[in-house]
Amino acid sequence: MPEIVAHTVKSFDEDIHQLRSLVSQMGGLCEVQITGAVDALTRRDADAALAIVATDARIDALEAECERLAVQMIALRAPLADDLREIIAALKISSVLERIGDYAKNIAKRASALAQAPQIQPVVIIPEMARVVAQMVKDALDAFVDRDVDLAIAVTRRDQSVDDFYNSLFRSLLTFMMENPQHITPSAHLLFIAKNLERIGDHATNVAEFVHFSATGEHIVERPKSDDTSYTTYSEPAA
Repeated sequence: MPEIVAHTVKSFDEDIHQLRSLVSQMGGLCEVQITGAVDALTRRDADAALAIVATDARIDALEAECERLAVQMIALRAPLADDLREIIAALKISSVLERIGDYAKNIAKRASALAQAPQIQPVVIIPEMARVVAQMVKDALDAFVDRDVDLAIAVTRRDQSVDDFYNSLFRSLLTFMMENPQHITPSAHLLFIAKNLERIGDHATNVAEFVHFSATGEHIVERPKSDDTSYTTYSEPAA
């Protein structure tokens, strides 16, 4: 009997390790997609942008594998307490990472379109915003692998800086569109790119919250949002 128990525990540990590895692979691909899409944007490289779009299928396949393994572990191992929370967290995180991959793919599609349009000055804010959200994704995944609650909390606190980037870019782009109708199309593409990055920041924060719950059994108090663009109104400047 002890040999059977030891074998079962070893098999479960191997499954957990594999699940963590799959989630980590997804996170790594998401980071590459984010930085690659924004790099293609700044270099105005349509071919590189389209190559990023094509890699999204790999993230989708990894999510399906995570789901299959997580369901199998729950069905065959009947995990409890900490083990069950970790499996559920991994399942939710893989779903969130798939969405992050979709946002990065959308950025790459718009980067391809912008490569054909006149460049406008507010684009310089995008790379720094992307750097912040890519680091949030990386740190959230590191926190998951290491069960690092402090790092998870630190990730959630960085979300406000992403909102601040978005608020600033939103106002700059509205001004550009109002001043020159020729700026409307590229500015609209950049607004969508910035919004995708802002949503990636939100999802990285969600990953960090799942990590915290998995490790502690407690939810992080809901974070305040500082994206105020929904309430922003602009009127035509007086002549």
